[in-house]
Amino acid sequence: MFGLIGKMIAAPGQREALIAILLDGIAGMPGCLSYVVARDVTDEHAIWVTEVWDSKDSHAASLQLPSVRAAIAKGKPLIAGFGDYVATEPVGGVGLQDE
Repeated sequence: MFGLIGKMIAAPGQREALIAILLDGIAGMPGCLSYVVARDVTDEHAIWVTEVWDSKDSHAASLQLPSVRAAIAKGKPLIAGFGDYVATEPVGGVGLQDE
């Protein structure tokens, strides 16, 4: 499995709009086992995205999907920056199959 955890900083007043775009663009991503978008409770502009994929290749392929490319294009102007970003190797958990 392949995981990503990343922090996105929305432009002032744009966090909810950016969240909506992130959630709208996630349907039908082959290999995606989990995709969670969360508000940071200490920073009114920050969003955390936690992803789990069956492989790194599935994640890379998702970036070429028309729905994901459209979401990136639509969301890009609403992003002020990025914070922490880490790749992980998930080993299991609720909703995930153990390998």
